[in-house]
Parts: sequence; C-alpha cells; structure tokens
Amino acid sequence: MKRSVSILVLSFLFACTPKEEVDLIVYNANIYTVDSDFSKASSVAIKDGKFVAVSEQANISASYTANRQIDAQGKTVVPGLIDAHCHFYGLGLNQQVVDLVGTKSYDEVLQRVADFHKKNPSNAVLGRGWDQNDWEIKEFPFNEPLNKMFPDIPVVLQRVDGHAYLVNHKALKMAGIDNSTQVEGGEIVKENGQIIGVLVDAPMAMVDAVMPQPNRETQIQALQQAEKLCFEYGLTTVNDAGLDRSTIELIDSLQQAGDLSIRIYAMVSNTPENLEYYLNKGIIKTDKLNVRSIKVYGDGALGSRGAALKAQYSDKKGHFGAMITPIDDIENIAKRIAATEYQMNTHAIGDSANVVILKTYQKALEGKTDRRWKVEHAQVVSEKDFDYFKSGIIPSVQPTHATSDMYWAEDRLGPERIKGAYAFKKLLEKAGTVALGTDFPVEQVSPFLTFYASVARKDLDNYPDGGFQMKDALSREETLKGMTIWAAHSNFEEEEKGSIEVGKKADFVILSEDIMTIPEQDIPNLKAEQVFVGGAQVK
Repeated sequence: MKRSVSILVLSFLFACTPKEEVDLIVYNANIYTVDSDFSKASSVAIKDGKFVAVSEQANISASYTANRQIDAQGKTVVPGLIDAHCHFYGLGLNQQVVDLVGTKSYDEVLQRVADFHKKNPSNAVLGRGWDQNDWEIKEFPFNEPLNKMFPDIPVVLQRVDGHAYLVNHKALKMAGIDNSTQVEGGEIVKENGQIIGVLVDAPMAMVDAVMPQPNRETQIQALQQAEKLCFEYGLTTVNDAGLDRSTIELIDSLQQAGDLSIRIYAMVSNTPENLEYYLNKGIIKTDKLNVRSIKVYGDGALGSRGAALKAQYSDKKGHFGAMITPIDDIENIAKRIAATEYQMNTHAIGDSANVVILKTYQKALEGKTDRRWKVEHAQVVSEKDFDYFKSGIIPSVQPTHATSDMYWAEDRLGPERIKGAYAFKKLLEKAGTVALGTDFPVEQVSPFLTFYASVARKDLDNYPDGGFQMKDALSREETLKGMTIWAAHSNFEEEEKGSIEVGKKADFVILSEDIMTIPEQDIPNLKAEQVFVGGAQVK
C-alpha cells in the first residue's frame, strides 16, 4: 500500500512540475545530431538561439512548452550546413555580370556577352564562367572577336576557376600589358609571339587595378543576393576564401544591423595591408563573424594549367605551371602567422605546390599544437607526401572538383599522377578529418551536389559507370561530418556549431528526404525545405 501511495505522489508531483517555456519546439523529426556517437533524436527544444534539449519527442513534450511548434512530419533534420571553402562575396558580384557557365563554344560566349551588354549597357563588360575544356576545341580562345565587338570599352571574362582572364585589346592597353610585359607567378599567353588576350593568375591583377570597382550599394546587394542563394540550399555558415578589410567590415556592419544573417568565417586575403592590420589586431569574433585566418595562394588551377607540378604537364611539353606566391614569401608569411593565433589557409592544387605548403607548415609549426592550418584543395598530392597530413594539417577539399575535372584531368596529369588526385578518402585516413566545400562560384552552390560527388563520384548523367576513382569516395556519414562538425572544427567552432547538441547554436535544416538513405541517384534533387539560423527561420 505504501509503495502505491509513493508512486501516486511522485506521479502527481511530476505532473504538477511546470514546463519550461522555450521559443521553439521541433517534433516528429528524423534528426541526425552528428554528435560524437552520430546519434539520432526526434525532437529539439530551442531557447535564445540555442538548443536546450535534444531527445525523443515524449521527453521534450514532458519538460518544455512553446508557442511555436513545428511538426516535421517525419522529415530529416541535420545541422546547419557549412561550406568550408567558397567565395561568398564573389558569388554575389557574379549575379551582376555575364553568366558564361555551361557555354559549349567560344561563339556561345560571344553571343552571351553581346546579349548581356545590349540589355545592360555600361563602360565595361565583365563576365565569368567560361571553360575551354567544355568546348569542342579545347584551346584558349583568341580575343580578336572581342576587339571587333568592343573596340572602345574593356571586356574582362573570367574563367570558371577564377585563375584566368580573357580580355580584349582595350583592357590590355588600360593595364599596360603588351608583348614585352613580364610578370612572375603566372602567364601572359602568346601564340607565335603575340598576346592572344588570355592572362593566367598574376597578370590578372594588372587588369583588376584599372577596372571600375563596385560602389557600396552594389556591394551590399551582392552580399544579400549571395545570402539568399546560400539559404536556399541550407547553408548557414560559409567560409569565404579571401576577403579584404573593407569587405569584412561591411559584412560585420550588415550583420550587426540585422541586414545579413548568414554566419561567415572570413579568410583574410594575403596583402601587406591586410596582414599588418589583422595580425596586429588579433582574432575578431562576433556571433556571426569569425576572422582568424589568412588566405594565401600557392599556385594556380589545373584547368588553366597554372597548377604547379613536379613534372611537366602530360598534355603540354615543357610546361610545369607556376607558384603565384614565391616560395620565400610563403615561408616568411608562415613564420609571421605562426607567431600569432591566426590560421594559415593556403591554396594548393599541383603536387609541387602541395609539398611546398606542407613542408612550410611543418617547419613553421614546429613545437606548436592544435593550430589547424589548412591546405585548401589539396588536389594533387604525391604518394610520399600524404603523410604530412598526419601532423594536424587539415585538408579542405571540394568533391565537385573531382566530378567536374574527371573528363580531362588525366590528360593533364597522366595515368600515374592522377592516382594521387582528388584523394579524399586517403586524405581523411591521414588527417583524421576533412572539411568539405564547393569553391562556388567555381562550382554550383548546392551542398547536395557536394554530397553526391563525395559518395557517388559521378556526374548528373550517372557517368562514369561505377564512379570516378571510387577508392577515394567518402561514406555518407563521413560526408555529412565534413559538411558540418569537421568543417566547424576546422574553423575552431566545434563547441558552438556543427552538430545538434545542447548548448550549441540552433542552426539546422529540414530536408525533403533522408540524406542518409535516399537512393544515390536522387541525392542531387534534395531540397532544404526549412532553414534556421540561431533558431530563427531564414527560409
């Protein structure tokens, strides 16, 4: 009798315990928390922008109440997706120039440029996205047609990888570039001793210096347009790989005013002015902005043959690519950054560039722990150089590069060297973690294409049969971690985001299907149906 009374009393007390009022409850969900156990839950409670409970629906219902509750209807919930390497501001600016992505010929490029300028007349024509590897004639174009079409205004058309320009004669003249111009760290492409209008890497800066710069209104519009595109795909944090102080400060002001909601990990562009300011000032951290890394360029891109290789290109005798930043400068910069709390994130595509960066990191970080310096892309690595990643260096890779380049990469590298290219699984095995991104607008914004390329290693036409170099595919669990908790770790933010856990920021996405079980071929069609940043719905 006493036992029955006790149970009744406890039940009464429990029933009378007031529930905690929270801001939002999501229930009836298939939640992948991406915690250390990769556990699942069915409900979360959110208050003041953070998760206060992650559990089964009955437990949440018994302890919490909220005016706003979302029935997820059994749909999958994942942590807010992080793009570990992209060009967020550049994406926004690209919305205001000629879109050349997907052009199948030089003639199509010319037609798009003409149509755009007719609708948007201006004193300069800018565009981005051409890729001669997608054309029947896979050679760099000549600028003669552009010279005839636009004799009096500059035309600057950026290659899809951002590492080459096609410019007309007017732009060359404004930049002071002629047949006698010499520039280290890139190439002014010539045929029969004459400039054809293609500039690879370093010479591009000469054109940038004389082109009109966007005003503040255009910059704000660009940032907000980029945010809208990112939220559309469930991205709640983006790592912008190379920003100047003025853009970083504009981002901060927009975030503080509530006019920009996306979280940004800003890599500071490697310029003397930026280094002087930020390394002396130290880390800048707000709720939505984290400035604690310097972005350095090692070499160029494989598609434009600017990637620095140890041996000559298989499809261009005597050509090795080039380092954009001289090796001595890279070593001095690394030493300087190592003396601060800042992270060094270096673009390295070719096997020569990768080993230069890896050796530099090892030397600069001797005796230091948990610095989390990143190699951005780590695209082509020699067999003997993979072990450098065992020392805490993080590979930051972009799976869609593999499926975009697979048609011609072996032509550039040859059958042996290609084995160490796009080797995501091997990098993971050595480093213990990989951070995944897109490099947009070089690739498309969608993180679901990243996921698909990572696990299937195929294009959207299901090519190649069996996948491209499947030995280096990642599992679905590894891929989701690379887009969430591992990316957050690479940013020193794993204690505040990257998983759905109590105390972390309530950044999460409700997906249209279960990303962990959906048929492989359907992954690219996934949708981010609802997106939340700090518990606030942004889509």
